[in-house]
Formats: sequence, structure tokens, C-alpha cells
Amino acid sequence: YLDSSSGNEDIVAGTKLELPCWLARPLCSARRGQTVSAQLPVTYRDKYREILSADAAVVDLHKLGPHFYEVGLHLLPLASLSDRPRLAALLTQVLRDRLRPLMDGAHHCTVDESSERIARLDRIEARIFRGGQASVRDYQAWVQRTSHLLRTAPLVAAANSRKRKRAMD
Repeated sequence: YLDSSSGNEDIVAGTKLELPCWLARPLCSARRGQTVSAQLPVTYRDKYREILSADAAVVDLHKLGPHFYEVGLHLLPLASLSDRPRLAALLTQVLRDRLRPLMDGAHHCTVDESSERIARLDRIEARIFRGGQASVRDYQAWVQRTSHLLRTAPLVAAANSRKRKRAMD
């Protein structure tokens, strides 16, 4: 049963339920006669659209949902025809507005600051941030001419140290 709080076996018309995207998508499809209509979650509605449009860089997206962009993409087919273009524009604009400060932070943050920044980011943004930090490390190694030096892999070094211990015993 979808609504365990109801005493009825059938769901009464007009009942509002929270459904996962995978279940709502086939129920909302036009081919099935649109059995249900979907309403966007609060974080994608007008109130948050205005907040994100004003200054998306200061919003803690992780608090709104650690998968903000991915959930938004899954909601696009479920949104009403009037909401789809606004939701798509919101997702692209938020990422566009947050990308420059994100990359600036990745290039100039200390290790302590980076963990604080990552805690406020969406999962996709966190991957971009870590990729930016890795590219800065690689660039610095190249500038210092240490990128061409061969190093022993940690796994091989550990195996070699065990061999030396056994040889000494």
C-alpha cells in the first residue's frame, strides 16, 4: 500500500503522497493517462528559485540536498510543462554562478579551508572542487620539476619493507 496511514485499500482521489522519482515517473507519464500529477519539492519551487537567483554562491546546497543537481535532473520529466524550462534554467544558472567561486576556492584554499568548503557543496560540485585541487597539485609539481620523478608505489614499498623484515629475522 502506498498510503499506510489510510484505512482504505484504494487511494482516495486528491490524496497527496510523497513518492520516489522512480515510482512517480511512470505514474505521471502521458501514455498512462497521467494517473497522478507531481509537485516539485520545496527546494525547487519559487521561494528557493528566488533565493538561488539572487546569489547562488552563498547558499549551502548540501543542506538543501547533497544531490541537488542530480535530483533536479530527475525531476525535469515530472515537472509541469510550465515548470520544466524554469527548473532547467535554475539548475544551469546555479551551477554557472557557483562555478567561478568554486574553482577560485579550489586553487587558493588551504587543507583546513577545503574541508569546510566541501561540506557546503553538492556532490557534483565537490567532485569539481577536488579535481581543481588535484590539477593545482599537478601543476605545482610540474613547475617544481618533480612531476617526472618516478616514485615507488605505496603497495610495493610496503611489500618491500615486509621482505626486508623477513630477511632480517
